Amino acid sequence: MAKISPPKLGAASLHPKNWGAWILIGFMFSISLLPFRIQHYLGLGIGRLAKKLLKSRVHITRRNLEICFPDKSAEQREQLVEGCFKHLGHSVVDTANAWFWPQWRFAKHFKVEGAEHLNKAREKDGGILLISAHFWTLESHARAYGTLDPGVGIYRPNKNAVYEYFQYHGRTKSNKYLVDRTDVRGMIKALRTNNAVWYAPDHDYGTHAAVFVPFFAQDKAATITGTATLAKVKNVQILPTYALRNNDGSGFTLVIEPAVENYPSGNDEQDAHTVNQIVEKAILRAPEQYMWIHRRFKSRPPGESGVY
Repeated sequence: MAKISPPKLGAASLHPKNWGAWILIGFMFSISLLPFRIQHYLGLGIGRLAKKLLKSRVHITRRNLEICFPDKSAEQREQLVEGCFKHLGHSVVDTANAWFWPQWRFAKHFKVEGAEHLNKAREKDGGILLISAHFWTLESHARAYGTLDPGVGIYRPNKNAVYEYFQYHGRTKSNKYLVDRTDVRGMIKALRTNNAVWYAPDHDYGTHAAVFVPFFAQDKAATITGTATLAKVKNVQILPTYALRNNDGSGFTLVIEPAVENYPSGNDEQDAHTVNQIVEKAILRAPEQYMWIHRRFKSRPPGESGVY
């Protein structure tokens, strides 16, 4: 499968079935024009509204937190629920800014932690596999990392042609191109040509090419083995990276951690567990900023009932 060609907009994009997408894109562009301080309050409002409307996602969030943090009190977990939806609201603003802001304005609102690890990795020949996770800042993360080291993103194309156009071009604002998340050969090719490839193995993608290993307090979380497969590409280095919103409201921080050593080991369970530990470490820095709204534990081993 070849890399995805940059989508284009034709006359068909004006069909009434696409008007909703155009309204959404127009709303996002309008957000990007607002002063940063006003954007902050708008994000809070969107988050509060989302928590009221998305009842099923609130339930999933609470359940995930119960499973992952059984030692926390109900009050502590509820604070994380509130924080999660607050950052959901901020993510709408962040996405608008990442897709539409000029570089000079975007650069004013992020800083980098660990740039030396990227510089060290780039001193060697080979690709870089960026191990990340689904934080609410992922759009900002993609653009921020690309300003340092333009790379290749892994994503799921959107079915709506209008939204897909802006999603693709927004995510490649400072990066090279995108690869479908099912296109393993495309990912390997990108790594073999010394590209940095963004990869988020933290969701439950089903039981195909996956093993059940611990994730926080859940000892049987379906975790894909594809990370180790990609890590076997010659000369590839593994760098954990993610972005976190700053508590002072100044923007966010792009975090790049030291390269992972002695990976993969050749043992699927051990390698998958290692990846989960990398993700856990990142989440613990700001658990309220993680996308707990997804059913992380929807796949269960044979004979076990669902947890949601």
